[in-house]
Amino acid sequence: METISQGFSRAVNLIFSGDRELFEIILLSLRVSGAALLLAALIGLPAGALFALKRLPLRSLVINLMNTFMGLPPVVVGLVLYLILSRSGPLGILSLLYTPSAMIIAQTVLATPIVFSLSLAAIVAVDPVIRQAARTLGATPFQEALTLIREARYGITAGIIAGFGRVSAEVGAVLMVGGNIAHYTRVMTTTIALETDKGEFDLAMALGIILLTLSLLVNFGLRAMQRQGQVEARFRQWD
Repeated sequence: METISQGFSRAVNLIFSGDRELFEIILLSLRVSGAALLLAALIGLPAGALFALKRLPLRSLVINLMNTFMGLPPVVVGLVLYLILSRSGPLGILSLLYTPSAMIIAQTVLATPIVFSLSLAAIVAVDPVIRQAARTLGATPFQEALTLIREARYGITAGIIAGFGRVSAEVGAVLMVGGNIAHYTRVMTTTIALETDKGEFDLAMALGIILLTLSLLVNFGLRAMQRQGQVEARFRQWD
């Protein structure tokens, strides 16, 4: 117990000392996860809205596949992307393997199904009366879609937050395609795994504290969005 308390104390000191390596790893993690989340939102939100509002061919199949991919094992994503991006793979000419770009691609693949499925569910759950009212007032299909997306904004935001939670804590896929190269592709999760294997717990515990703090903030944000959506739904019922 004393060793754990001492390690925790040193980890806290490492955070507040402004350790350069620590913050380099944190910034790279946030940059990779942020870029992946942005791409996932740009892909998943419009696609989710489209499948929520239109009866497209193979709609049920696509929705079922995306729901399944929400629980896709990261190591499977890492394996597939490794084969695609490796020198002998179809995209090997791009030399993306063991780069931050490969890590962004991996995290985008993991986050997109979450953003897609939760955005679709949020839009489908909007009261049909709102859609009918928009049509009655002469809204164009595009204006109608924007109205429904605006009504579903809390559910959509919750989906994006959940996507961030998924990618920020991911280790398997980014380790396989990023290589965990010091000062280049080493992020928080892969560093924690490496430092623990080495028996060097100060940096691992410091990053664990940061990662846990981020997870808590993500969960608080998700709960706040859900509560806000519930409050607005009650107000609409009273009206």
